[in-house]
Amino acid sequence: MGYDISFVGCDNQGVIDPADVEAVLRPNTRLVSIMHANNEVGTIQPIREIAEICHARGILLHTDASQSVGKIPAMVDLLDVDLLTVAGHKLYGPKGIGVLFVRDGITLEPLLHGAAHENGMRAGTENTPYIVGLGQAAYMAMKCLDESGERMSKLRDRLQNGLLNTIGPRLKVNSQRAERLPNTLSVSFTGVTGHELLSRVPELCASTGSACHSGTGFVSATLSAMGVSEADALGTIRLSVGWYTSEEEVDRAASLLIDAWEKLQAPV
Repeated sequence: MGYDISFVGCDNQGVIDPADVEAVLRPNTRLVSIMHANNEVGTIQPIREIAEICHARGILLHTDASQSVGKIPAMVDLLDVDLLTVAGHKLYGPKGIGVLFVRDGITLEPLLHGAAHENGMRAGTENTPYIVGLGQAAYMAMKCLDESGERMSKLRDRLQNGLLNTIGPRLKVNSQRAERLPNTLSVSFTGVTGHELLSRVPELCASTGSACHSGTGFVSATLSAMGVSEADALGTIRLSVGWYTSEEEVDRAASLLIDAWEKLQAPV
């Protein structure tokens, strides 16, 4: 469409340095877009600091908060963003419904032209049941945000420690030193591939990367950007806990993964 796009990298924990964003801004930069939290390793980005840099130059900032809303505070004024997107199913709302927050005073080209539905942004009759479902999910998430976040964090750490206590240094926890989402655990198993491992534990729901690309055998772009070796990236799986996950399920998951990993290490 005639626009140039600049990409910034991240450190080995998956965190973007605001100074790197500032370095690529040009006099004609119109928009910066950075996810609030990564969907594979759970890294939380310094969005507010980036917003300060952008707004000092009159540049709009968009963040994809699909992974963070419902898990950690993600209020638009707290983040100081101009645009923010939400995916309903990520916070127990219906699949197929989302939100685009647009700060007052910003004019966007409509997604679909025609009638004036959704403030003129998208023509077509609104899906009222899904909208109501997402609204209720957001309300429920808001009521227990701190409590559920603390609980998921403890479960995530229980799963992480359960794996580390047996496998030890042959298990690598990605983004362990960064601020992470409370529910997300990305781990690399030495000597195996994630597909091999998960094929041996069919009762466990997990993925080898983001859910959007869980059926592929390629090295994750996220892990590659973090400098993770190809062998470790191919041996990585992403595990998530949720509102209804129990300690027993976490312990069972750790046991299944350890057993599968040990069997794959055994000589044929």
